[in-house]
Amino acid sequence: MSSYWRLSRSPRYSLLFALPLLLLYEALAFALSHDAITGVRNGADVLLKSLFVGLGGRTGLILFGLVLIGTGTALVYRDRAGGKLRGRFFLAMAAESALYAGLFGAVAGMLTALLLSGLVRLAVPPATKLDLPTQLMISLGAGIYEELLFRVLIVGAVAWLARRVLGWGPLAAGALATLIGALVFSIFHYIGPYGDRLELASFAFRAIAGVLFSGLYLVRGFGITAWTHALYDVLVTV
Repeated sequence: MSSYWRLSRSPRYSLLFALPLLLLYEALAFALSHDAITGVRNGADVLLKSLFVGLGGRTGLILFGLVLIGTGTALVYRDRAGGKLRGRFFLAMAAESALYAGLFGAVAGMLTALLLSGLVRLAVPPATKLDLPTQLMISLGAGIYEELLFRVLIVGAVAWLARRVLGWGPLAAGALATLIGALVFSIFHYIGPYGDRLELASFAFRAIAGVLFSGLYLVRGFGITAWTHALYDVLVTV
């Protein structure tokens, strides 16, 4: 059990576990739009790729893909201390992600109600006006790209700056990074043409969700967090 707990959050297991989620999202997005530039996609995906698209259009998108896959491959290659890959670990990671996804809405909703002093019984994100296949595609993209943007990049960068520039300890730096990442994560859902109408309950729910996802990322790694996020969004959609 200790071996599973340690290895399942390592880059090799975590990134390989997240790879099918990336491929499913990109395949579904292509099938629905046939255009990686103008088609409807997850907002975090669009934001991460915008610089590359601005610099080189479709060539920039290819460069983004090479950077993403190349970085992941390098991390997996460097992380070879765990020996031979164990298939049962991936099955256990899938079951763990499904369990967290099933519990996530109830936990986040309860914490939201407590935060708002009982003003709401259960806060859930409002429904969108997109068709079901597009909503499913965006849900899968939320798992891979929103976790990459908000947890890996933003939380990681803020924590690094707090430690290196401000000289804070790991606990204080992690708390600051988690709070900022959660607020940015929540605000992000109200921006753009497909953004939701700003409401206190949904904003608080998403901020708390950001804190929970950050905690899960720190404890269980990127792969399980990405799949938990994606599966939760799919459950809400269907």
